[in-house]
Amino acid sequence: MRDRRAPVDDRMTIFHIVILAFIQGMAELLPVSSSAHVVIAEELMGLDPSSPPLTLLLVMLHTGTMFAVMVYFWRQWRATYLKDLASFKRITGPIVVATVITAIVGEALIKLIEKTVLRNVAHAQIEDLFSHLEWIAPALLVGGLLILVTGLRDRRQRGGGAAERDPDLRESGLIGAMQGLCLPFRGFSRSGATISAGMLLGISKARSEAFSFALAVVLTPPVVVRELWRLMQMKQRHPSLDFSSVIGLSILGMVVAFVAGLLALRWLSGWLERGRWHLFGIYCLVAAGVVAYLYTRGY
Repeated sequence: MRDRRAPVDDRMTIFHIVILAFIQGMAELLPVSSSAHVVIAEELMGLDPSSPPLTLLLVMLHTGTMFAVMVYFWRQWRATYLKDLASFKRITGPIVVATVITAIVGEALIKLIEKTVLRNVAHAQIEDLFSHLEWIAPALLVGGLLILVTGLRDRRQRGGGAAERDPDLRESGLIGAMQGLCLPFRGFSRSGATISAGMLLGISKARSEAFSFALAVVLTPPVVVRELWRLMQMKQRHPSLDFSSVIGLSILGMVVAFVAGLLALRWLSGWLERGRWHLFGIYCLVAAGVVAYLYTRGY
């Protein structure tokens, strides 16, 4: 992979944190890849999205909005997944299966990319892709096409045949595999892909959405641990790195993203349910074109 970028200044400021957290909070609920929007904003600010401080910040922003999602969806989950022990046991199996399949597929794909596409990059890690818009654009394109096809199919059927149920173990495995395919790529929306997979399997959008966000809550903690580990590795190679400052700013970002996420969820959720799924696919296709243009302009 060619290095088309000059070294950039990765020193984050409170201004950067507030802007990026606001973008994350506004985009998290929508199936348009909030991480891709954050990465593009980082590029435009002159930051390197592939550096450990910035990838940790991205994960912490996701953590903040995931806490917002937990608060917002708590009543729904309590009425479905947590209403009694039997309901909790019934959903635990599918979540475990989906998460295990995600880990297997995601890790295999990450290792494959690191050994092939990134084979000439020193200390190659999958996060090195995050600063390359030529990978984000096609990921947005693929995610957009998946959402568009799913939305048009659902529109033709007018919701007919969609079941108000949770996925069984086989379906959970398929949704988990789809989630695993999203892990290496910024732009391939995790929520968009998993919700679309559920809908294609005949599960209602509402239940697919609830299951998708439940998976995200389980997935976030190990991803945070991975980014902390990457940061410690970088600290060993660059002793001058202000470790405490990076952690502090990332926590600040998490808090701001939590507040922004709650504010956005108050009106975005109702709008999303009344909207049409395929429109988000169209948005992703347009976004892919914009990102491709930015790449040609040297970002």
